[in-house]
Amino acid sequence: MEYKQLIGEALACGRRYTRYGKTASYISELAKRDPSHLGLAICGLDGKTAAAGDCDEYFTMQSIAKLIGLILAIEQNGFDVVFSKVGMEPTGDAFNSMVRLDLLTGSKPFNPMINAGAIAVASCLRGATFEERVAACLAFARRLMRDPQIDVDYKAFAAERATGYKNRAIINLMKSNGIIDGEVEPHLDVYFALCSISANCRDLARFAAVLANNGCDPEDGERLVPLPVVQRVRSLMVTCGMYDYSGEFAATVGIPSKSGVGGGILSASIGRMGIAAFGPALDTHGTSVGGLKMIEFLSDRLGLNMF
Repeated sequence: MEYKQLIGEALACGRRYTRYGKTASYISELAKRDPSHLGLAICGLDGKTAAAGDCDEYFTMQSIAKLIGLILAIEQNGFDVVFSKVGMEPTGDAFNSMVRLDLLTGSKPFNPMINAGAIAVASCLRGATFEERVAACLAFARRLMRDPQIDVDYKAFAAERATGYKNRAIINLMKSNGIIDGEVEPHLDVYFALCSISANCRDLARFAAVLANNGCDPEDGERLVPLPVVQRVRSLMVTCGMYDYSGEFAATVGIPSKSGVGGGILSASIGRMGIAAFGPALDTHGTSVGGLKMIEFLSDRLGLNMF
């Protein structure tokens, strides 16, 4: 199917809403982004990509990278180890909430899509040093997206590390609850580096297409992610991927998706296509305002709601 005209229409739709959002002010590098920027890409299961707008602009994946961390942690350790440290239940809370960790003494994080859960998952990523652990994440990201330019934005990493007080509180609370093994700072640095991996819409659409294609490369069919892992990850995207907006998003859009405060949204339409949107202007849930409207538009026009 030819998506060029449809993507143009979706982009025009999204642009009407960017003025209602704001960039993430609590991370200095994100606050510098132009809130009017907007990009969109679709990757079919044949590997062909159609894109428009600011689709080649690199931005930090932020919480979208939680998918990479989760898949890699399962690959390295298996389901039992990873899910001994994190659950699979939605919370209805904000992405950086620590309320339930504090209320339920000894409780593990509810799911890997919130910060607490993703930090617990990052603590499972193997390697003797910070550099080795980050290198493994980057190698996996580059393999999934076939882009050798994917790298950590170390300015964003430094900014997150300098202001990550709440994430430090979260990991220390989990340490006291027996969830985190070893020293907390090295694990937190890996988490910050993971969130600071930069990609563009074309990259993320390809990653989404891998998930939509049951873990196989959309071009050559190579198995990149085992099917049981893809199924678990997609289910978590549906129930938890959009934080405290996940339920409404599932009902109205109905595509397994993951957002990030860097302005990206990744959506995997199972058996159909991968979609990625970018727009730094965020709503109150920390989701791209324009990106959300573009994906809603595509879901409606293409009948992508899985329900």
